[in-house]
Amino acid sequence: MTGVRVLICDDEEESLALFSRMLGNEGMAVECFASGEKLIQRLRDGGDAALLLLDVRMPEVSGLQLLEQLRQLRPELQIIMMTAFGTIDDAVKAIRLGAYDFITKPCPRAKLLVSIRHALENDFLRRENRELRSQLKSPDAAGAIVFRSERFREIHDLALKVAGSSANIVILGESGTGKELIARVIHRQSPRSNRPFLSINCAAFSESLLESQLFGHLRGAFTGAVASHKGFLEEADGGTLFLDEIADMAPAIQAKVLRAIQEGEFFPVGAGNSRRVDVRFVAATNRELEREVAAGRFREDLFFRLSVITLKLPPLRERRDDIEPLTDYYLALFNSQMKKRVTGISTEARRLLIAYSWPGNVRELRNIMERAIILAEGCEITPESLPLTLSDGVSGPRAVVGSLESSLEQLEREHIACILEATGGHKSRSAAILGVCRRTLDRKMEAYGLGEPAPRGRPPNQKRQGGNRHDP
Repeated sequence: MTGVRVLICDDEEESLALFSRMLGNEGMAVECFASGEKLIQRLRDGGDAALLLLDVRMPEVSGLQLLEQLRQLRPELQIIMMTAFGTIDDAVKAIRLGAYDFITKPCPRAKLLVSIRHALENDFLRRENRELRSQLKSPDAAGAIVFRSERFREIHDLALKVAGSSANIVILGESGTGKELIARVIHRQSPRSNRPFLSINCAAFSESLLESQLFGHLRGAFTGAVASHKGFLEEADGGTLFLDEIADMAPAIQAKVLRAIQEGEFFPVGAGNSRRVDVRFVAATNRELEREVAAGRFREDLFFRLSVITLKLPPLRERRDDIEPLTDYYLALFNSQMKKRVTGISTEARRLLIAYSWPGNVRELRNIMERAIILAEGCEITPESLPLTLSDGVSGPRAVVGSLESSLEQLEREHIACILEATGGHKSRSAAILGVCRRTLDRKMEAYGLGEPAPRGRPPNQKRQGGNRHDP
């Protein structure tokens, strides 16, 4: 309870001094008021507090009358009523008016502290429930990290452990496993949490555009640069910069990022003088960086600078204990967002979800649950709402169920082919369903011999804090 702000309102100076000393010795920040008018004015002026100790018998305005006003003014404030002349009627009325507890003076120290502790716990639970409800209504609600498996818990615990350091971090894992979510957890738990968290997808830009987005440019630095522009690196000063798909970064940009990490400085495009920044780098990729280094596609010195800590996220098929809590979470999330009343998942539908191989990982699960709730007829998700072909002929893209002999590449190839078939070969829609950018889809289609990639189009907008995410 150290540091908790507590207000005390009592017309007796001895009581004020006694309670102030008692709570002050527990490390609480105490403010005393001899009248209800002064207390009301303090709260109207915007003062904050977690708890109020309020005397029932006071001149001019009684504690019970004040309680009614305070329920209107500060409904979230936890209030404990105190009196030396307590009656059952007073206690009942106080509780009905919204007081948390009713105690008689003189009150033993231990009893008072227990009452205060319970009131603060009640306040914490109310705030937590309010925050969770708010998150479910938010577009970012899908950004919650939900898990039950011990394997993912180990990764999550390690992320929390390293968050307090200043070390740069590499997060490895297939697309859709939650790399950016883990990066955000690390930022929120770090000393940099009150500074920006910015995210940029390195695969979404051409080399020249990525350089401008990362480092910024001066007016006139190139054709079309009609004004100076701050890059992500400068805007993230003091905070965290998340470099998604780092393996797709061109060698020339890698060299400049290396300088920013080593020297803490960079040159905007067209600038003659460097600028200094203090940024923590968290990078992510779905490729094996060590293999990229060995092949000469990624700088070894940059790899060592970034990978002080490496976190490898398991695919969803290797953490099947998390499938049910994730489906239940997305069921609640999309019910809230869409104002639907789909209350459950049938046994057969749940069996299909658990048995599926999930090559698209959590992102694919999210998309399937969103679609299922949209298509659900009635209050339950059934196999007919799921885009998986069953043996009895349910329509939709066929499930990719991998055997022990199937390689990861084969599963991915079949899944991409499956999505392309379902969209009639529409690459932009297929990329959106897969949760990757168009360039990544083109590259994978070329690698798997699924047709010639289309010409590169205009890159999508960059990501910033609070914006759309490419990788949950």
